[in-house]
Amino acid sequence: MIVGKVKRISGPIIRTVGLSGAGLFDVVEVGEKRIIGEVVRLEGNEAVIQVYEDDTGLEIGASASSTGRPLSARLGPGLIGTIYDGIQRPLEALFKQSGAFMDPGVRGEPLDSQRLWHFVPDPNIEQKLSAGEKVAVKPGLILGNVKETESITCKIMVPPDTKGGFLSEVLPVGEYTIEAIVARTDKGEEIPLAQWWPVRIPRPSAARLAPDQPLVTGERVIDVFFPLSKGGTAAIPGGFGTGKTMTQHAIAKWCDADVIVYIGCGERGNEMTDVLTEFPHLSDPRTGRSLMERTILIANTSNMPVAAREVSIYTGVTLAEFYRDMGYHVAIMADSTSRWAEALRELSGRMEEMPAEEGFPAYLPTRLAEFYERAGRVKTLSGFEGSVTIIGAVSPPGGDFSEPVTQHTKRFIRCFWALDRDLANARHYPAISWLDSYSEYAEEVKPWWEKVSPAWAKSRQDALDLLKRDQRLAEIVRLIGPDALPDDQRLTLLTADIIKNGFLQQNSFDEVDMYCVPLKQVRLLELIMEFHERAQTCVKLGALLIKITSLPIRERLARLKSEVKNDALNSLSDFENEMRGALEELERSYRSKETKETID
Repeated sequence: MIVGKVKRISGPIIRTVGLSGAGLFDVVEVGEKRIIGEVVRLEGNEAVIQVYEDDTGLEIGASASSTGRPLSARLGPGLIGTIYDGIQRPLEALFKQSGAFMDPGVRGEPLDSQRLWHFVPDPNIEQKLSAGEKVAVKPGLILGNVKETESITCKIMVPPDTKGGFLSEVLPVGEYTIEAIVARTDKGEEIPLAQWWPVRIPRPSAARLAPDQPLVTGERVIDVFFPLSKGGTAAIPGGFGTGKTMTQHAIAKWCDADVIVYIGCGERGNEMTDVLTEFPHLSDPRTGRSLMERTILIANTSNMPVAAREVSIYTGVTLAEFYRDMGYHVAIMADSTSRWAEALRELSGRMEEMPAEEGFPAYLPTRLAEFYERAGRVKTLSGFEGSVTIIGAVSPPGGDFSEPVTQHTKRFIRCFWALDRDLANARHYPAISWLDSYSEYAEEVKPWWEKVSPAWAKSRQDALDLLKRDQRLAEIVRLIGPDALPDDQRLTLLTADIIKNGFLQQNSFDEVDMYCVPLKQVRLLELIMEFHERAQTCVKLGALLIKITSLPIRERLARLKSEVKNDALNSLSDFENEMRGALEELERSYRSKETKETID
């Protein structure tokens, strides 16, 4: 162990002497309380350390000892359902030790070392070893399983950094702690039930796969207009009160990911309190059990040390990669990356680095890229298909999307869900702007959606085009009023309102509308666009717009989202027949009138 002494203290940044033999990013314990820190710079005999805990009371001359290993996460059964801070300390266990406010240096095991887990070895490996056959040790080899929760089975794998060789022993079925050695190799290597992995190093995979499978969220504006792929990256930028956190909550509950990792980095304490109190009581729509049985929470609020906030997103993505390697689809909710970037800015200032735009360090884009590039749909070392999807909230000051964090984030994400304050003030949920948002995954997920409905791409594009025309007409209406427009343009305004209120807007408290299955999403949009096309034909034949608006089907079209349940989609076909009948009758009456006038 290398031991040095504290030379200078500047908030969470500490300069030491005597640690020249330490490695970059090695974990360091400082002072009598053994405050955890990390080496971020080496300058000759001096080392710059950022500490992850409150260092109030630390004195010049205090000891600083390097552990010789980088900051790492403990990976194994027991992660699911746990609430951690940014450096994987279990907050519930720390609360029992020190109360509501954590004392500096307080320790907690990331995984309960006393709890027994029921380990079941892989039957193929057990059979081969019993028959005297050799089993090669390969990274990702599944040694056995542990039932972690009713929803998640933790696969015990050979770590990626194993040297190889052949298995000499695997534990039989039994109850073991995470410290148990489940397998040994002929090279003398021991493989424990739980493993360590450096949080800043991505876990390897066998191959990257195309992001052509959508992450179905049940939110129509996302799934149909701005889809996100499994293994994709998305950003939700918006000002205060526009619904970033609530949108992430809805996605976390309803999306078809197997595991959810929620990272609250730098958010207000009351918001994280809502998350910590609500999530355990949320029901998983797939199993009917608690959502926490497939969720990991990382809470690093704005009043906690900024250095731990900076590392929290790396801890979260490492836990996500661990479950991805088992073949699970994992979704990460990072709320918010702006607070993470502010922590980066503060630490950079403390280290007296040259600032770039708005005081952020010049390496801000690099750090953002390192985070978002760890997303992806992959073939794992075990041969499974797994994915990590990253959804990052961005909190631009004053809702200004031209600020550095938002602009740099747009460089590394392919799905942009811009929240609009006017929509939020109008209680339009989700407040995702259909004019400022975009998704580059639309073409890649098109084959999947066309299996649901061949008309998905056309309906989507026609609706987006109509909403753009509506925006241009709205500016004219503000000047001269709607009555001055011809009926075909007023029909565009009418249909756009139906799309906004009857399709894009969803009520998270409506038992029918809180989640929408893919087929219902597409069918609703197809009905609205068919209504528009048939009504447009009637207008061209001379029908007055009031004749169309007075039809009962127009009001019902906007209410279908709340009237038709996900398991009763036959009602949509009945409505379609009724709508066609009403509009065809109106069309026939004007065609016959046109024919009579032509004969006369």
